[in-house]
Order: sequence, then C-alpha cells, then structure tokens
Amino acid sequence: MKYFDYAATTPPYPEVVRAMSQIMDKHYGNPSSLHRYGEESERLIRRAREVTAGILDVQPAEIIWTSGATESNNLAIKGAALRKGRMQGHLITTMIEHPSVYETFRQLELFGFEVSYINPQPNGTVSPEDILAAIRPDTILVSVMHVNNETGAVQPIEQITRLIKSHHPRVLVHVDGVQGFGKIPMSLKEWGIDLYSLSAHKLRGPKGTGLLYVKLGLELLPLLAGGGQEQGYRSGTENAAGIAGMTKALRLITEQQPQQYKHLCRLRDTLQQAICDIPGLVLTEVIPVAPHIIHFMYPGMKSEVVLHSLEQQGCLVSTQSACSSRKSVPSRVLTAMGMDREHAGSGIRISLGDKHTSEDVEYLIGALRQTVQSLRSLERR
Repeated sequence: MKYFDYAATTPPYPEVVRAMSQIMDKHYGNPSSLHRYGEESERLIRRAREVTAGILDVQPAEIIWTSGATESNNLAIKGAALRKGRMQGHLITTMIEHPSVYETFRQLELFGFEVSYINPQPNGTVSPEDILAAIRPDTILVSVMHVNNETGAVQPIEQITRLIKSHHPRVLVHVDGVQGFGKIPMSLKEWGIDLYSLSAHKLRGPKGTGLLYVKLGLELLPLLAGGGQEQGYRSGTENAAGIAGMTKALRLITEQQPQQYKHLCRLRDTLQQAICDIPGLVLTEVIPVAPHIIHFMYPGMKSEVVLHSLEQQGCLVSTQSACSSRKSVPSRVLTAMGMDREHAGSGIRISLGDKHTSEDVEYLIGALRQTVQSLRSLERR
C-alpha cells in the first residue's frame, strides 16, 4: 500500500523514534520536580526550547509547548480575544481556514465577538487588500493560514502582515503554519507575525506535540489553569520525549528543505500534468501552490467513491482535511472559492513527502487512470 496523505500526518523520522524511546526509558522524571530526575527532564526541555528558538530565529521565551496545532490555534485566537477579561470586539479570519481555526472563531461568536470571514479569490488565495478593508477600530486579531491544507494554495502572509502592521500596528496577526513550515521559506521576525502555530506530526515528528510562538511582550489568556507550566500559558506536565522529538524533527526537516523543495516540485508537476491528461478529472488550479499538495476533482462522482477506488488500487489519498473528511458535505474551502456543489463534493487531495519517488508517482498515475476507467464502466451500467 502506498501512502499519499502526508498533509494529514507523516511517518516519524527513525532518529525521532530512537530519541524519544531513549528519553522515555531514561528521563521519565516530572520536569517540575526538584530532584535529579526532574532536573534532567527540565534540562532536556530547556535545551529543546533553545534549539527550536534558533531554528525559528526567535527568543526561547517566545516558544510555548502544546499538545499540537489544534491547541496552539485555540490558545492563540481565544487567548488574544479574551485577554484582560474582554468579551466583545472584532476578529478577522478567512473562509478557507482549518477547522481548528474556523470553529474557534465560530465559538467566539457565541461569546459575543463579531467575526469577518474573508472569501478567497478563485485562485485559492485571499487578497491582502480585502483583509485590510475589513479592519475596524475595534479589530483585535487577524488569523490567516500559510498554506491551505486542502488545495495547497499559498497565502500571501508576508504582504498581509506588512500591510496590516503599516496601517494598524496594534492589530495582532496569527498564522497557522502547519502545512507551510519545512516546505516554504518564512520568517517570523521579518514578516512581523505575532502568533504562529506548528504541529510535530506534520513534520515527521510525534503526534501529541506542538508549539505556539508568542511574540515577546504579548499577553494571552491561558486556556488551561493548573501548575503554571510554560510561563503560565499551558499548565500541565510537559511531554519531554515529545518535545525532544519535535525539536529533532524541526532540525531535520529544516536542514533538508532546499533539496526536498526541488524534489517535491518535480513530483507535483508530474502529477498535475497527468491529472490534466486524464479525461474526467479536473485539476484544482491554485496559484501559488505548495510543493507537496495536489488537488483535483471528479465532477459527478463523490470524493469518497474515488478515494476508496484508489485504495483498492493500493493508493491512500484524502478528501478534505483529515479533521473534516468523515463529514459527507461539500468542501467549505472549495465552496468559498466559488465552485458549485458538484465540484465541491468531488475533491481529492494528494499530499507528498520526502520519501516519495518518481516510481511512486508513476504508480499513482496508473492507479488514477484505472480508477477513472473502472468508475466510468460502473456509470455506463
């Protein structure tokens, strides 16, 4: 079986697995404990924070460890909106965000906040000017993802952030960087990002670990009360093994990014051309597009049918984001891009990783052709 769903989760690096196994075996002390075992775990976390800060070119105090991007996104958005006891105000996001962002804003609307949801252009990207035009005197936060997890559309984060900061420097900017980090160059400092979310398992690290970058001097309302770990932002015993594993994965994927970008682009271009050549399939053309995500549609055929047909051919792909794939409704992202129900309900996402080869892609192309032929035969019956 060939796995083409790296945007959902990735196989951890062998080095990550080995490092985590050793830490769980030898350094199982609670980092908050004052004895030797606790101090050993605390040193591991402190070192991981320093290394991660170096990779992101930020201060160690700006790294908050979490359980993953869902928690990081919730902490960033709710923490910014609700700080200082505030229960009203204006927030901005887009209609193409991951559910962990989109549903967080929907929840804040129930609390009493007003939210502006910006639609993308037909090419899958949001306009910086549209976001700027939506800002009001009471706007608190703007949240825009770097790479769309469904279509691969790369959002103009640098332009958005610089435009906001030049006109409204007090408005905070949050970026969900889950699908962009390790694939596309970025700079938290140069771009002026205030809050930035990452998840380890999208980067060949462990599940259950993530981080939130919080710009120095910015205050958030903590979501979890308790022992006051992570500078009071994230109470709960730290996952030392997961944190060390995430740090190692961040280092490895950063070192390999330049060569992997070229490799993934070649594979993506081959797949896109093949999809365009297969009658019945419609490539979702977004510009610019990330190197690892290819999205297409088979109008008139439900996406689940195409997915399971490809699985029978030995290829595992996805429909919407993994968090939404079990909901049999048209894609919110594709609908926001202006697609009709028939197209929005037939989307398939292929996502590549560093382990894929040209032979893997050729195998997938063959499976796509066979799937279309099989489904057409069924339609004619």
